[in-house]
Amino acid sequence: MAAPETVKDGLPYRPCVGIMLLDRDGRVFVARRRDTPDGWQMPQGGIDKGETVREAAFRELKEEIGTDRAEFLAEAPEAVRYDLPDHLVGKVWGGRYRGQEQRWVALRFLGTDSDIDIETEHPEFDAWRWSAPDRVLAEIVPFKHDVYATVLAAFAALLGRSDN
Repeated sequence: MAAPETVKDGLPYRPCVGIMLLDRDGRVFVARRRDTPDGWQMPQGGIDKGETVREAAFRELKEEIGTDRAEFLAEAPEAVRYDLPDHLVGKVWGGRYRGQEQRWVALRFLGTDSDIDIETEHPEFDAWRWSAPDRVLAEIVPFKHDVYATVLAAFAALLGRSDN
């Protein structure tokens, strides 16, 4: 017997870019969502029509953390999808999507901490920090756990210290 269809079954995935921003010590930038007290995440956002993954990554970085002082390191080989929990479908993104299909990039931060300003025009975060890669999975919302595990594995070779 097939499982009953849910509202999200007929909805598409939102095209999105995720950004693993690394400092020179190989720590990962994470920020806490204003709307989710325990919701730490890496920067991410929609890919606009006609925009490349890299263009979207640098635009989203500027929009979300106030700076794009970074260099491109790598793009994950495959997109990663996640479904929203049922209680969020219909509330997020105008109810048009079931979740996101994310293309992930790794960027090296070239600025200083003072370049980061999360009080942007449309702030999404209320706190941020550099986190050890092995702590990232413990800090994020549960429904993104598998995505982040995949991303950390894809960029594992980049997570050590950089002497640049």
